[in-house]
Amino acid sequence: MTAGVDGKHMQIGEVAARTELSLRTIRHYEETGLVTPSARSQGGFRLYTENDVARLMVIRRMKPLGFTLDQMRDLLEATDRLDADDTLDAHERQALLDRVRGYEQAATEQVEKLRVQLARAEDFARTLHTRLEHDSTAHP
Repeated sequence: MTAGVDGKHMQIGEVAARTELSLRTIRHYEETGLVTPSARSQGGFRLYTENDVARLMVIRRMKPLGFTLDQMRDLLEATDRLDADDTLDAHERQALLDRVRGYEQAATEQVEKLRVQLARAEDFARTLHTRLEHDSTAHP
């Protein structure tokens, strides 16, 4: 774990390096309300915590699966409430868990679709490779 600015906070450059997201992308996620820096330095620099980095990693993992910003926001809101609110009644907790479960099912379905696409792409690459090998040995 990195010490960061004061042992708890990191500046945006360090967060970008850790999450492999660009500064521009992190700022965009701030503008859209997905991730808000936990603090600002005296000079006005954004300061992030480990929790902020964890939120960015959730977003980073959702994006290639085709989730929208609204869906990302909804999932983060549900998990935030589950993590922070000990006063949830059983019905509220179950509703939040059902929301998270829906995202888990959608993610699993998308992963399966991507596996099929990857298998097709690998097959296509092998076909081209075989073609090139055949042509190079047939016509030296």
